[in-house]
Amino acid sequence: MDARKIILLVGALVVAAITAFMARNLMVGTPAPVAGAAPVVGQEPVQNTIQVLVATRPLPVGTILGPDAMKFVPWPKDLIEGAYFQQGEADPKNLQGTVVRFAVPAGQPLTQGALVKPGDRGFLAAALGPGMRAVTVPVDPKTSVAGFIFPGDRVDLILTQEVAGGGDGPPLKASETVLRNVRVLATDQRTDKATDEKGNSVVSTYSMVTIEATPEIAEKIAVMQTVGTLSLSLRSIADNQGELEEAIASGEVNVPEGNNPKAERAMMARVNARPSEGRGSVSTGADVSRFQRRTVPGKPKEDRGNSSSNTQQNYPGAPAPVPQGPTVNVSRGNNVTVVPVGGKN
Repeated sequence: MDARKIILLVGALVVAAITAFMARNLMVGTPAPVAGAAPVVGQEPVQNTIQVLVATRPLPVGTILGPDAMKFVPWPKDLIEGAYFQQGEADPKNLQGTVVRFAVPAGQPLTQGALVKPGDRGFLAAALGPGMRAVTVPVDPKTSVAGFIFPGDRVDLILTQEVAGGGDGPPLKASETVLRNVRVLATDQRTDKATDEKGNSVVSTYSMVTIEATPEIAEKIAVMQTVGTLSLSLRSIADNQGELEEAIASGEVNVPEGNNPKAERAMMARVNARPSEGRGSVSTGADVSRFQRRTVPGKPKEDRGNSSSNTQQNYPGAPAPVPQGPTVNVSRGNNVTVVPVGGKN
C-alpha cells in the first residue's frame, strides 16, 4: 500500500472520530424536553367561571328530577343568565321532586322556568307524559301497601270481584292483575314524599291515588271501579328489565338496528315508562281454599230439563227455543209463529 492511500485512510478516521465526539457533546448538553399542558383554545380561567346546575342526562318533558339528574359545573360568567341555579343560591335537594316543563338537553343549565314544583299550578299536567291521562283510584291502607307507595313509584293494579253465575251456590271469588307498570303521580293531594326534619320519608295513609294511564286504559279503570275492588301492588325497580327482555322476545318492541346507544336508551325509556295490560295472572277462590269454587256456579240439575222454558223468563233478550216434534206455522199478517202440535198460542 502506497503512502498516499495510508494518509487518506488516517485522515478519514480522524474526521469520523471528531464528528462522533461533537455529536456526543451536543446530545449530552441538550436538556430533555419537559411535557407541558397545552392551552385549550377558548377555555375560561377558573376565576372567570361560576358553578351552575346542569342536567347530567337528557331530561324530556314530564321527568321528575332526582339526585342523579343534575350537578354543578363551572360556567363562564359572561354566559350566566338570571334564571340559572347558581351554587350558594340554590340547593339541589330542594329541586328533587320537581317536574321538567320544557325539555333540557344533557349538559345544559337548568332554568327556573323549565321546572315546576309540587303544589304549583300545572304541576300534574307537566308530570304527565305525552298522550297520557291522570286517573284517580280510591284506596285504603289494605289496598295501598299500608301507605308505603309514594309519588314516582310503579305499581300493578289488581281487580278483585265476585261472579255469581246462574246457579244457587256461592259466587266465584276471583282476582286478576289487570294493569302493570303504572306510574303513581300523587297520593291524595300530595305530589311529593312527606319528609320529617331530618329528611326521612314519612309513611302516612291516604284514600286516593292518582296514576298515569293512556286514554284507553283510563276508560277501563273507570269500569273496573264499578266491577270490583282495585288494589295496588308495588313493583320492584328490577322488574322492568325482565319485562323488557320478554317484550323484545315476543316482538312487541322493535330493537334499533346497528350500534346506536342513543336509540337504545330511548327505546328502553319508552318501554320502562309505558303501562301495559293483559298477560296478567288470575287467581280464584279454589287456589287459596279447597272449600271455594274454581269456576262460575252452574244451574241446578232440576232446572236443566226446563232450560228452554226458563231461558225466556231469565233472559228476555235471548232467542226463542227451537220446538221439538211436529209443529204448525201460524201466520198473522207478516208475523209467522211456530207452534208445537198440542201447544197453545
